[in-house]
Amino acid sequence: MQSKLRKFVIVIPARYRSSRFMGKPMFKIKGIPMIVRTYHQCIKVVKPNLVFVATDDKRIINLCIKENINVVKTSNNCLTGTDRVFEVSKKINKKIYINIQGDEPLFNPLDLKRLIKEIKKYPNEIITGYTSIEKKEDYINVNIPKVVISENGYVLYASRSPIPGNKKNNFIQANRQVCAYAFPKKELIKFAKNKKKTNLEKIEDLEYLRFLEMGIRLKALKMSNKSIAVDTKLDVKKVLKKLRT
Repeated sequence: MQSKLRKFVIVIPARYRSSRFMGKPMFKIKGIPMIVRTYHQCIKVVKPNLVFVATDDKRIINLCIKENINVVKTSNNCLTGTDRVFEVSKKINKKIYINIQGDEPLFNPLDLKRLIKEIKKYPNEIITGYTSIEKKEDYINVNIPKVVISENGYVLYASRSPIPGNKKNNFIQANRQVCAYAFPKKELIKFAKNKKKTNLEKIEDLEYLRFLEMGIRLKALKMSNKSIAVDTKLDVKKVLKKLRT
């Protein structure tokens, strides 16, 4: 089912020079580059003309051209993927920008539908996805950002450390970030005014902490646990296992 909402575009930021996984967007999973897989998950929900890859790397640009994927060239000094989305907003004028991370090759299209439905209800809010953590190994994994949600459904904090924690250091019910966001353009402009990372953002290496440090709240949206963010090559094994099931 194609969405009829036209006030948004979907942006997939892609960085070739990842410190943990060089060339990650172009890494092939069962013969298909990761960034292409993410794109295909998005166009199961919206028309291709609403989806753009944002990158500064010529190799990724050429791949997108070859695969007939819309691509926007960004500068090579973007601090984060969100800064890259902001650069897209200067070239493509919309009210809302949906950011789906390029390292989510199994991103659940139903979650994108939920996000689009949510922005209809809350067009002026930043919305971010989360889901439950089911294994202790994920709870203690520093590559998996954990997020704490308030009772009224907003992000209190996010960290690579296991949060919330307790005195016994036991595995407790927790949530992890799903790398899908919706940004009103006005909030992107505020975000990009910072020409360097904020303190906690830099410490944790989590870009949306910049919003919290600026006093901007993030509405949390429960999503499925079917997505797998690929941070390292070890995560590719999880994706391959999921594809076999």
